[in-house]
Parts: sequence; C-alpha cells; structure tokens
Amino acid sequence: MTHELRRKRLMDQVGSGIAIIPNAPQRQRNSDVFYPYRPDSDFYFLTHFPEPDSVAVFAPGSDHGDYILFCRERNPEMERWEGYRAGLEGAVETYHADAAYPISELDDKIPELLGNREKIHCSIGRYPEFDDSVVKWLNQARRKTRSGIGSPSEIVDISRTIHEYRLFKQPDEIELLKVAATVSANAHRDAMQTCRPGMMEYEVQAAIEYQFQKHNCRTAYSSIVASGPNACVLHYIENACKLNEDDLLLIDAGAEYDCYAADITRTFPVNGKFSSHQRAVYEIVLEAQRKSIEKAIPGNRYSDVDETATSVIIDGLIDLGILKCGAMEALEKKAYRPYYMHKIGHWLGLDVHDVGEYRDSEGSRKLEAGMYMTVEPGIYLVPSDDLDENWHNIGIRIEDDVLLTDDGNFVMTAGVPKSISEIEQLMSD
Repeated sequence: MTHELRRKRLMDQVGSGIAIIPNAPQRQRNSDVFYPYRPDSDFYFLTHFPEPDSVAVFAPGSDHGDYILFCRERNPEMERWEGYRAGLEGAVETYHADAAYPISELDDKIPELLGNREKIHCSIGRYPEFDDSVVKWLNQARRKTRSGIGSPSEIVDISRTIHEYRLFKQPDEIELLKVAATVSANAHRDAMQTCRPGMMEYEVQAAIEYQFQKHNCRTAYSSIVASGPNACVLHYIENACKLNEDDLLLIDAGAEYDCYAADITRTFPVNGKFSSHQRAVYEIVLEAQRKSIEKAIPGNRYSDVDETATSVIIDGLIDLGILKCGAMEALEKKAYRPYYMHKIGHWLGLDVHDVGEYRDSEGSRKLEAGMYMTVEPGIYLVPSDDLDENWHNIGIRIEDDVLLTDDGNFVMTAGVPKSISEIEQLMSD
C-alpha cells in the first residue's frame, strides 16, 4: 500500500473532520549537538517525509488541498551547515503533498483550517508541546463562531486507528522488512565467526554494527552483546566485559532500514562448543521457540504462542531438576518466573516494539495474515542457593522475526543458524 493510499484511507476515516500529525522533534544530546534524527513512526508511515520541524494536516475537501505539509523552507546558508532540505517545492513534487507551507506559518494557518470541521483527530499524549498547541488552535478557531464559522466540537485520539493500519504489513513494507532482516541475519552470522575468547563484548558489537552501516542501515535499538552473567540481564547494553573461554554470548541486535526494524537474538558459546549443561538448557529454549513458531499462524491467538513456550520451558526445567514441582503447580504458582520472566514476543515494524493491540473483545487477540511478530523464548539462570552451581549464569534467548501469511507463516530471519550443530559448524569454519 503506497503512502498515497494510506493517506486516503486515513482521510476516509476523518471524513468531515481534520487530522493533524506532527513529526518528532529533534533531541539535544549535549551542548549544540543533536542525536541523529529519526522521524516519528506514525508521521513517516503516512508521509515518508524524513525532515524535522514538520507537521502533516489531512483536511478532506479543503481549498488548500486534502493533504497539506508544513515544513522548513529551503535555506542555502543553513543547508551548507546541516544538509539538504526538500523545501516547499520538494514537499509537493517529491513527497506528493497537495500544498506546502512554511512551518513558521503553522500557528496562523491551522486555526483557519479548523473552520467548519467537526472534530480534530490527532495523537494525544506523545508530544506535550504539540498537545498544548492543539488546544490553543482550537480556542482560536472557536473565537470565530460569532462570525458564523463553525469549529470542532471535540478532539479525538487517532493513534489507535493509525496503529491498526500499521499492524498489518503491506507488500511495500514487507520488502523493507526483508532488507532489515537479511542485513541483520548476515551480521549475526559474522558475529559468530568473529567471536573468540579474550575479545571484548564491544568488539563483537562493532563487527555487527559495521555490517549494518555497510548496508545503509542504522541500529534499530541499542545492541545487547552479553557474555556470561550479563546474558541473564535482559536489557544489558554496557557491552564492556571480556569474553571468557567457557562463557555463552547472547547477542540481541537488529538493523533498521528506511525506519523498518529487524530484531534477532542468538546465543552461542564463546569457544565454539556448548558444554553439556549449556546444551541441555539451549535445547529447551530451541524447542520452545520451534513449537511457538508453529502456533504463530492465522486463526490462533497470541496467547496460544505464549502459552506454548511457557509449557515447554516448564517441562524442560522440571526435567533438569531446576523446578522441583509438577507442571500444573509451576504454572499456577508461576514457579518458572525467576527463570523465564517475559512474554513470547511483540509486534515488529516501524518500531521495534511496534504498535497494535494484543487483546480484542474475546481476550487475547486472534492472529491474522499480515501481522509481523518476534518469537523469543528464553531461560536465565541467575545464581541462587536453590540452583546447582553447574547451571549458574546460563542465559539463553533465541529470537526470530515471523511474518504471518495466508497459509501459515514465514520466518524472515531464518538465515541465522540456531541448531547446536549449525552453530558449532559455522564457528569452526
């Protein structure tokens, strides 16, 4: 679905109202340095416009056009310092706005555009300064009612509508996601072949992110390169420790291509060979993931995927003697939670933890073709008095990106080895 069709679909929903969608502001890192700019996902989904200081307005039937883009004007002096700007002409010619105005005119023109509109549709709560502006514009529009010009009667949060659109990936989006998945998969393979005892976690991180940059991708999130006990910290991002001979290394890293994300986790032995205890835990996680992916098909519910992983992990931990109770008791009392404390996965797309509801009127949401999700079970064995020391600091997660299709699913990140034999073979090459 092209951006034009997305906008038309949104405007059909807006009807006699008006939708105002802001882009993300630039964020200051320190002094006069800003973080690399990344547009707001909802805004980018509808416009593909990549520049800051921009706002999209959708006003069906407006004299100014249905789709109006407010953005920065061309400025040769500033562009010499900061780079090319599309300007008003580019907003129309390249990004297909019906009309474009300078962002400096936003406060003057929005109250005019609100005239005789029934509702204001916008994303509420994301950018407080923008929320304040919407209220200000509405109050200015209401002052014109004595002149016979109507004003919106309410402000409606349009986030859920846009997020439902985004939840179902269209062919053009799937092609972008394939690029992100392929680049990420190749980077993980490279990490397995690069890894050696004595290296630092950040050296492996550099090898992965080099592959991202080499293929015109950014990091979709802060890379996790966690060895030994660090693998039991779910969002460990310091990546500052030395890789020891007998450690496992958990890498959770994904590329972002044209704002579309991949999200892969693999766990493997630093020395290229799983120990017997590492192997035993790994096989449980791998089986949990395999069976969960089988459940990630249209017609099943999100909870079916989640509960499948939990059941396999509980049975496996009981077999290893780590859980000292029956499966039913472990489930009812959540005895497994110290070792597996997160859900099976999340939606994936323009955001790594992408938008979309996980529940519907019947409970856990029914899965449908076009949804894109991660499947990522794990086991994390933090040292404790109840745990035999042979299991200490074994942290394992295996994560793939799964596209639901009409006839089942497709694992987009299958290019990374995950069986023990495949991993050991790759690391020995």
